[in-house]
Amino acid sequence: MERWKGRVALVTGASVGIGAAIARALVQHGMKVVGCARSVDKIEKLAAECQSAGYTGTLIPYKCDLSNEEEILSMFSAIKTLHQGVDVCINNAGLARAEPLLSGKTEGWRNMIDVNVLALSICTREAYQSMKERNIDDGHIININSMSGHRVVPQAAVHFYCASKFAVTALTEGIRQELREAKTHIRATCISPGLVETEFAFRLHNNDPEKAAATYESIRCLKGEDIASAITYVLSAPPHVQIGDIQLRPTEQVS
Repeated sequence: MERWKGRVALVTGASVGIGAAIARALVQHGMKVVGCARSVDKIEKLAAECQSAGYTGTLIPYKCDLSNEEEILSMFSAIKTLHQGVDVCINNAGLARAEPLLSGKTEGWRNMIDVNVLALSICTREAYQSMKERNIDDGHIININSMSGHRVVPQAAVHFYCASKFAVTALTEGIRQELREAKTHIRATCISPGLVETEFAFRLHNNDPEKAAATYESIRCLKGEDIASAITYVLSAPPHVQIGDIQLRPTEQVS
């Protein structure tokens, strides 16, 4: 991670869970991390914790609603003005709504598409343009995917979510191919976790907190720090090595 010291990383959905763990790890390794979310209170608290811990990097909170393209473009403009641009883009923000295919609400589907697919694509495009205009040839785009981007679980509530994550699998490979066509050495990677103990299930089952809690009590789940370790592993790979996808599950997870 030595070569990333002082470089700029954008981490979306950095306020809680996987995003917060990634932001902390990158700051610990000396990176300048722009952490964005709709609410920045928790990112501000995390930034203060990183500073008091004596980490060599810095965490810059940025308020951004990723379902709004204007806010995303404004964020990239601010990053350009204040920090030159983005060297590493980690598309972590994602959500699930319990809206089955045969009876779900369009609003919930649209919400998943806006954040899981469109925001990821917009951030990727803007990050690449930022790298291109500064002649950054060793940048990295990392998409936090899911095991649900590789198999469909027999639970109606998450079928549309699975579809949005299958899109991330296809998008990441498409990005890799376009980066090769552009003759760059910028790399593209997916990280596909299984069950991670975060607020995810509580947002999915927001009307049934007991069901959400039971999700994480059934087995020993992954932690956000486990995903952050995968990120540092990917970023630490030699420049000639491109890791396409890391699939990681709790050892006890069945599917």
